[in-house]
Amino acid sequence: MKDVDQLFGSDDVRVAALSDAAGALRAKERKEMRLMMNDFERAFPQLFFSVYIAAFDEVSHLRQFGFWLLNRGAFVDVEVSRPNACGILLTIDVSGKAAGLTYGYALHPFLDEDDTFAALSVGHPLFLQGQYLKGTEMVMRKLRSTLIRRSKWANKDPSRYQEEQSSEGTGELLERIRSRHRQKERRL
Repeated sequence: MKDVDQLFGSDDVRVAALSDAAGALRAKERKEMRLMMNDFERAFPQLFFSVYIAAFDEVSHLRQFGFWLLNRGAFVDVEVSRPNACGILLTIDVSGKAAGLTYGYALHPFLDEDDTFAALSVGHPLFLQGQYLKGTEMVMRKLRSTLIRRSKWANKDPSRYQEEQSSEGTGELLERIRSRHRQKERRL
C-alpha cells in the first residue's frame, strides 16, 4: 500500500461503483452497465462489481491503480454489508487501450491471475474498438461462469475455499469510511 499511496495518495476516496471519468459511455450505456452490475450482484449477493473508466497517463500504473482504488475506495453506492474484500474492479484505460481486473482478498480462494486474464481476454477486442459496454458484459459473463464453477467445487471441498481473515481490519475501516461519507451526504 505504501508504494501505491505514493503514486495516488494516502487519503480514502469516495467513488461510485460505476465511474466513467473518461466520459466514454453514453447515458443509455451507463444505465445498461449499471443493470448488468446489479444482475451480477443478485447472482452473488455477497460480492459487488465495479467499473472505473479513465484515461491514464501511464498504462503501467493501471494495475496499481486498481489495487489502490479497491483498497482506498469508499464505494458510496455499495451496501456496507459488501466490503471491498468482496469486490471486483474492472479498470479500463481508454487512452492506453488497456484493462485490468482487481479483486478483493475474500475472492483469493476463488479467483487467480489465470482467471482474470481469461476474463479480460474475452473483452479485450471489444475494448480496443471502444465497445466498453459489450466488453464489460463479456468480462462479467466469463467471471460469472468461473465463480459458479468454483462455488460448486467449494461445495464439494469447503476446506479448500475457506475465506482467509485479513488482520488489517479493512472491513471495519471501509464501514467507517462509507458511513462517514453517508453522514456528509445527509447533511448537504
